[in-house]
Amino acid sequence: MLANLFMHYAFDLWLEREFPSVRFERYADDAVIHCRSLQQATNVLAALENRMAGVGLHLHPDKTRIVYCKDSNRRGSYENTSFTFLGFTFRPRQSQRKDGMRFTAFLPAISKDALRKIGAEVRSWRLHRWVSSDGREIAKLINPKIRGWMAYYGAFYPSALYPVLRRINTYLLRWIMSKYNKHSTWKKAIRVLADAAVDRPRYFAHWAWVKPAAG
Repeated sequence: MLANLFMHYAFDLWLEREFPSVRFERYADDAVIHCRSLQQATNVLAALENRMAGVGLHLHPDKTRIVYCKDSNRRGSYENTSFTFLGFTFRPRQSQRKDGMRFTAFLPAISKDALRKIGAEVRSWRLHRWVSSDGREIAKLINPKIRGWMAYYGAFYPSALYPVLRRINTYLLRWIMSKYNKHSTWKKAIRVLADAAVDRPRYFAHWAWVKPAAG
């Protein structure tokens, strides 16, 4: 809390006073500053470096950079066209209007690091070993976590989450195979899971977005 109060004085109030037309977001010691031109961004960065030095801080050499928000309207070239903030990577992405017209927009989606962390956590569940549990117990344990990921990371470009959600379905198939290995084949397991998703589409939270393949 003390560090946040210090940053409010050292960064927020200073930026509002020195560059009132510039908008920004800050979380703890990470911030994104929006500028209208390369010249303005260069001036703000130079002033910010001096400000941080004046209060005994310095900017992170790897994370601090000017980024060009390239899209269908901004078609120039610049060395940096993406950045990551609060688990989202902002970069040019393909989008589509309601009339079907495709275009490039500068949009956020879950970052690769966040995807790796989620994937590692899903693997750590070792669902295929929960042979003494039934589907309700598994759903009760994993649904709150999945809903949290979907609510946060799915707020922007939710399709970027689909691969890891499909992976959960694969682990559920392995659980079926392990639990009923004497009477099940991979083909039967796929059919059982697909039928369950049809009958109870909200049973597992991620089925709202990614249903098991019917095989």
